[in-house]
Amino acid sequence: MRNVGTVVRGIRTPIIKEGMDLASVVVDSIMAAKESEGFTVKDKDIIGITEAVVGIATSNYASVDAIGKDVKNKIKSEEIGIVFPILSRNRFSLILKGICRGVKKIYMQLSYPTDEVGNELFPRNLIYKTNLNPGIDVLNEEEYHKLFGNEVHPFTGINYVEFYKELIQNEGCEVEFIFSNQVDTILKYTKNVITCDIHTRAHSKEVLKNKGASVVLGLDDILNESVDGSGFNPKYGLLGSNKSTEERLKLFPKDGEEIILKVQSLMKEKTGKDVEVLVYGDGAFKDPVGGIWELADPVVAPFYTKGLEGTPNELKLKYLSDNKYDNLRGEELKKAIKEEIRNKDTNLKGTMTSQGTTPRRYTDLIGSLCDLTSGSGDKGTPVVYIQGYFDNLASD
Repeated sequence: MRNVGTVVRGIRTPIIKEGMDLASVVVDSIMAAKESEGFTVKDKDIIGITEAVVGIATSNYASVDAIGKDVKNKIKSEEIGIVFPILSRNRFSLILKGICRGVKKIYMQLSYPTDEVGNELFPRNLIYKTNLNPGIDVLNEEEYHKLFGNEVHPFTGINYVEFYKELIQNEGCEVEFIFSNQVDTILKYTKNVITCDIHTRAHSKEVLKNKGASVVLGLDDILNESVDGSGFNPKYGLLGSNKSTEERLKLFPKDGEEIILKVQSLMKEKTGKDVEVLVYGDGAFKDPVGGIWELADPVVAPFYTKGLEGTPNELKLKYLSDNKYDNLRGEELKKAIKEEIRNKDTNLKGTMTSQGTTPRRYTDLIGSLCDLTSGSGDKGTPVVYIQGYFDNLASD
C-alpha cells in the first residue's frame, strides 16, 4: 500500500548568472538530485523555477536612470503624485529613486495603517486610540506624526515615512506626504499621477481618470518597453521588480515561455516522462504575526505549461466520513471512500461533498507551495520538484 502522498523537494543548483542556459541548468540539477536522492521521475511531476533566476539568466535588468527617463517622457511635468506605494526597500526604493529623476516635486500618498500587502506604517490598534475614520479621513505629515509619532515596521525596524522622505530629498526632489485610503485624494494636489498599487491598479486608474486626472500611469506602464536598450516587461512594466544594486533593478521575467517549454522537452528527452513546468513568484502566504501578504508580484505564476491549467476537483473526506459513511471504520471506511473518489463527478462545484475545498487555481496553489519551499534567502534551491500533486487517496 502506498503510504506517501505529495512530495516536495528543493533542488540545489549552481548560482545563476546572466547569460546562462537556465533550462539546461535546471534539468541537469534535477537529474543530479534524482541520482543522489534515489527518486524516479514520473509523468505529471511538476518543476517550479523561481522568477528571480529567470530574470537573471535572461538579463532583464534596468537602471534607475532608465526609469527616470521613461517617467519624464510619459509625465511631461515637473510634479507627480505617487499613490499607494508598498513599504519596501527591496521592492520600491529604486523605483522611487528613478521617479525622482524624472520630476522635481513629489506628492506621496500613503495608505494607512498598512500598505496593500499588509506592511504597517503603524500598528492597527493605534487607530482605535484616535477619532480617525480610515475610510475618509486625510492627514498631512504634521498631523500624522502628532498622532503616531515615529512608529517603525515590525520586521525591518524602518520608519518608511522618514526613509522615503530622505531618499526623495537626496535625489534633489521636494516631497509632500498625504495619508489617505481614497485614491482620488491625490487629485487635490496634482492631476499627474502614478498609482503604485499592484492588484487593485485597474480600479485605481479608472477612478483617477473618471475624477479628472490629466495623466494616469501604473507601475505596469513604466518600462513596458525598452529605454535605451534597458530590460523591460511589456505586460507588467516595473511590477514585480526587485533591487539588484543601488542603481539597477531586476525586472519581472518576460522570456519564461521558451524556458519552461525547453525544460519540459529536455526532461522528456532524458527520462521519457511528461512533466509540467512553471515559473513562480510570490505565493499567497499571510504572516500570522506581521499580517503581511507575500503578494508583491503581479501574478503568482507568469508562465506555466498547459497541464497546470484549471482548479482542483476534490471531495471533502471529513464530510464523507462524518456523514455518508458515519457507520464505517478502518479498512471498510477507506475502501468506501476510495470508491467514492473514483466515481466522483467531473465538476463538484457547489456540492455538499466538496464544501471546504476552495477551488483555487492550480498555478496559484503550486506557486505558493514552491515559494514557501524555496524561500527568498540562502537556501540555494531556486528550483522545486513536486511529485504526487495530482494524486488522491485512490491513487495506489
